[in-house]
Amino acid sequence: MHRIVSNFSCGAASAVATKLLLSDFPGERILIVNAFLVEEHEDNQRFMDQCEQWFGHPIMRLRDEKFGASAVEVWKQAKFLVSHGGSRCSKTLKRDVLEAIALPDDIMALGYTAEEYDRFNRFVDANNGRQVIAPLIDRGLTKADCLAIIERAGIELPMMYRLGFNNNNCIGCPKGGEGYWNLTRKVFPAQFQNMVTIQEILGPGSYFFRNRKTGERYGVKDIPEGAGRHDEPEIECSMFCVLAEQEINQGS
Repeated sequence: MHRIVSNFSCGAASAVATKLLLSDFPGERILIVNAFLVEEHEDNQRFMDQCEQWFGHPIMRLRDEKFGASAVEVWKQAKFLVSHGGSRCSKTLKRDVLEAIALPDDIMALGYTAEEYDRFNRFVDANNGRQVIAPLIDRGLTKADCLAIIERAGIELPMMYRLGFNNNNCIGCPKGGEGYWNLTRKVFPAQFQNMVTIQEILGPGSYFFRNRKTGERYGVKDIPEGAGRHDEPEIECSMFCVLAEQEINQGS
């Protein structure tokens, strides 16, 4: 019998996608998995425990052993941070860990939101032959909808959202833009300085940003204060959000 596998990342979108999945497929063999990273905010464990109660279904907690589930250790040993193809830490500590328990006939449930329709299509194209579903896109749910659904369910949002970050990524994520890193410099100065040190060790090839006029690459320590844009997460329940809540409540 096939399994339906939901990757619960401790983000609001993956939480709502998982809850809807349980409503969509009652009686099916559903596996909820989480790949732990050391650099995630410690509040994620509280959020995961509360979501596990909300789901009424256990979450399988996984972690990498080779690198101690640490993104920093991956960067140091690989001497590489991120490229257009993605970050080395995500591949090693999340995708590879999840792939190790995957079965050929698994159906993957992904937490892409309505704004990420193009990203979802690129994922499908890059993983030809895999069975993939996207419960949020199917319902037209946005990230703002997902944040609202979590709050309206009586679950406190993860700390990273409450601190003003748009995503519940690790603290000091190499995929963040200038606005993200300026907020990190303010809220998490130790993690910001840690990235400065890593980039100094690895050199210009590890720099995330490029001067638009000169083409010169630069690291996080040279980001001008106030540069970039990082708006606080929007939390708003649309008509689609209300309809999704009705489905959730009916399935509870």
